[in-house]
Amino acid sequence: MRDKISQLFCLQKNACKNNSTDNRGHNVPTKAANNGTMCANGSLGAEGPEATETDSSGTGRMRKPLERNGSTQNDAVHLERRLGLFSGVALIVGTMIGSGIFVSPSGLLVRTGSVGVSFVIWLACGVLSLLGALAYAELGTMNTSSGAEWAYFMDAYGPAPAFLFSWVSTLVLKPSQMAIICLSFAQYAVEAFVTECDPPRGVVKMVALVAIVMILFVNCYSVNLGMAVQNVFTAAKLVAVVIVICGGAWKLMQGNTQHLSNAFNGPMPNVGAIATAFYTGLWAYDGWNNLNYVTEEIQNPSKNLPRSIIIGIPLVTLCYALINISYLAAMSPQEMIESEAVAVTFGNRILGAMAWLMPLSVTISTFGSANGTLFAAGRLCFAASREGHLLDILSYVHVRRLTPAPGLIFHSLIASAMVLHGTIDSLIDFFSFTAWIFYGGAMLALIVMRYTKPNYPRPYKVPIIIPVVVLVISIYLVAAPIFETPRIEYLYALLFIFAGLIFYVPFVKLGMTPRFMNKVTLFFQLLLEVVPTSSMAMFE
Repeated sequence: MRDKISQLFCLQKNACKNNSTDNRGHNVPTKAANNGTMCANGSLGAEGPEATETDSSGTGRMRKPLERNGSTQNDAVHLERRLGLFSGVALIVGTMIGSGIFVSPSGLLVRTGSVGVSFVIWLACGVLSLLGALAYAELGTMNTSSGAEWAYFMDAYGPAPAFLFSWVSTLVLKPSQMAIICLSFAQYAVEAFVTECDPPRGVVKMVALVAIVMILFVNCYSVNLGMAVQNVFTAAKLVAVVIVICGGAWKLMQGNTQHLSNAFNGPMPNVGAIATAFYTGLWAYDGWNNLNYVTEEIQNPSKNLPRSIIIGIPLVTLCYALINISYLAAMSPQEMIESEAVAVTFGNRILGAMAWLMPLSVTISTFGSANGTLFAAGRLCFAASREGHLLDILSYVHVRRLTPAPGLIFHSLIASAMVLHGTIDSLIDFFSFTAWIFYGGAMLALIVMRYTKPNYPRPYKVPIIIPVVVLVISIYLVAAPIFETPRIEYLYALLFIFAGLIFYVPFVKLGMTPRFMNKVTLFFQLLLEVVPTSSMAMFE
């Protein structure tokens, strides 16, 4: 029986028949097969050898070529480059415009107490996201391995910090982001059918779980299907944004500017309140770095990665600014604060009999954002596991569909557990605090590698002041809430990050592996029909 199943997986086993070593790392030397084909991640294919860069740190490790050719008949199984410029922009815009702009405006007003200050913070969050993404564009074109911060931490700091990032992101950050978005999706979807009372919590969570399962199926079935869903839902949510902006413009033309005329009335918020307000605003912008998680699947990443960022993030910032103005043209700040669904309240005021369009638009927006989040999260599992930082099975891809199915399933399971036991507000605060620790670490990595790896090719290079500014702001965002309003949750977050060392030392540093793990890996490999990307030797 096993022989029959093994034959199913060995359709391309001759591609790396002579490669007997484990080449999981993105910076590990690649061993050439007899036919001249590189048989490891980022393989060169049958077109012939291509020049590789030696790590300027002096270790002698070979750096993966910046542009990898498409798969060939004898190529090892790997993720294919299928994302063009439009799909890159759709992934950024579609992930960023999710539930945040429909949930966060009221929370931001509560924390600032001023319409003007809240509007300034909305714009500042957009500028900060753009600066951070431009710095990530340099990092992503230097190292086109998937995994974003994980890959950059490996290059700049080594395996231990990279493992801590993959530990926190895989178990907390990405699943919590997915859970938040799916809970928002379910909240708005159920509210469309329950108008006389609050939606039952159990029903909301069941709908959120159904959404996770649907998104998981789409992304496991096909990369092309996942991106098609992303493109369609991004277009649909932009139509919804246009509806909101047009409704606000109509109210402004009628003279409803009273809530904008005295925007800066009221006391200025303190330092800690501004930092937590940034958390709320930045949650709406989160997703600006998602394209870096899938750089191995971007066509011509040295050009399309920065272009997607430069198009996508200013577009989102403009949309958010105009949406906030539209809200204030139809509602007072107090009404926005009291509304649990600002977009729905806006629709009831402006659209009349067509008010049902707003809950529909929000559900479309959040579903598309959740789809993009899972699409990126599965690639983080794939990249970290390939280096041995997570379970080996999480680095495998489906033998026919070429999707990282185990990583996608793993993230979905954790997100489902968070949906069952968490709330939106608690998840947002924990997510924002922890995420900006690693965003700041990525900025520091870029600065460090300007000096430690000066000879690395940089197809796109930003002024050094950009990562410095983002690093300083990230330090402020992490430190200000701790000193201004200390909460035990911040200590829990830090303890959880460093608790990863308990697993890193024995299982990664010392290479200890329980005996039963080989059988577990083989079981799930046969069950899910997945294979490692680096070698097919285990089926010889």
